[in-house]
Amino acid sequence: MGSALPSQRELAGTFGVNRSTVIAALEELIAEGLLETRPGKGTFVSDSTWKVMSAGQPANWHRTVTAGVHKASLETVKEINEREARGTDIQLGKSELAPALFPAAEIRDILHKRAAQLTSLSYEDPKGNRELREAVSSHLAKKQISVSPDSILIVSGALQALQLISIGLLSTGSTVYLERPSYLLSLSVFQSAHLRLTGLKGDEEGLVPEELEKRLIPGENAALYTIPTFHNPTGTLMNGNRRRTIMEICRNGEIPIIEDDVYGDLWIDDPPPPPLKSGDESGNVLYLGSLSKTLGPGLRIGWLAGPESVIDRLSDLKMQTDYGSSSLSQVVAADWLTGTKHEEHMKKVRLELKARRDTAVAALNEYAGDLADWQVPAGGLFIWVRFRTPLYQKRLFEKALDAGLLLNPGTIYSKHATRHVRLSYGYASLREIREGIRRVAEIVRRIQDSRTTGQ
Repeated sequence: MGSALPSQRELAGTFGVNRSTVIAALEELIAEGLLETRPGKGTFVSDSTWKVMSAGQPANWHRTVTAGVHKASLETVKEINEREARGTDIQLGKSELAPALFPAAEIRDILHKRAAQLTSLSYEDPKGNRELREAVSSHLAKKQISVSPDSILIVSGALQALQLISIGLLSTGSTVYLERPSYLLSLSVFQSAHLRLTGLKGDEEGLVPEELEKRLIPGENAALYTIPTFHNPTGTLMNGNRRRTIMEICRNGEIPIIEDDVYGDLWIDDPPPPPLKSGDESGNVLYLGSLSKTLGPGLRIGWLAGPESVIDRLSDLKMQTDYGSSSLSQVVAADWLTGTKHEEHMKKVRLELKARRDTAVAALNEYAGDLADWQVPAGGLFIWVRFRTPLYQKRLFEKALDAGLLLNPGTIYSKHATRHVRLSYGYASLREIREGIRRVAEIVRRIQDSRTTGQ
């Protein structure tokens, strides 16, 4: 009794399994009282193991936790989330801006001002704080989107908007068309609602309209999910003509569109074409926006704009889910979007992103020019790198972890993306970007060499 267990990595090596499998097993044994954790010391066999084993059959939590409606994350995604939280690796996969780009002084000023005015932290309107919805309405007007505050729902990030849509607007068995690869395929939100995800062919400008038109079935229960501006993970930017064509195809086919525009403000070279929502005259587009990519994900503030009847429906569901997003976060966001603070901040961010993107491209040319191909993004956070020879993605991912490098393999966005890696240049420092890309190229070369020598 009381014996210490080896580290999780040692156990994974001993049993020849993924580390996440070891973690799941340990958690189950801890839940049953057979193991215990001691802060700062590790995991130990419980002193009361025999008592627990002789006390009758404990609850089977393993069976219980796998019986829920919502599907678990992909194992690789869970591993990424855990390693990101540690913050010890070079982060070439993280989908957010570096802490150094956070406008700490400005946010502190807003918090100080709001704290002096604070009288309570009551529940907000079901659609969200009115002041914030008015600020979002004005913000969207700069993107040529005309929408009233009553047609805006404040959500705890765009991901919550997707979950509300999946359970509130789309019936079981409905088809959701999307670009392939897609960020949505790395999640379980729509799949857990028993929706069918159908990937469509894309090119260097995103979704191919002819592919969409060919696959649509008149009268089917379906929707299109698209990220036309700086797509995740490919970084592609859809031109204006293609946007208008896709709008027409969906309008004629009576297919609603879910437009995810969380990266729209992160342009580097030139402003992108107006969002699809700007040309929506019939209420066919649900538009998602967020401050997670431009300010900070911890604020948990996003918005959904659409027909008022749809917003009414989803606001009721949101109240049933969490009774509204944080009141404090909402008033901070309202101040942030009012006036010029957001635009002044974005000018600085775009300069930083340009330096980071250019550093990443230069490093790719220097270290991986003979190994891979990529498209230089005009904005956003990602470069979609395609290696010229097939890769065993799990091996690449684990070798990268061993080298202190966290990256996102392409297969979490599409099972067909076996040669791809999504590199983010938004979070790591310039030095880390260069060093991280050098390490990736070195790992790929070693993998290729081991194939050649049969090792």
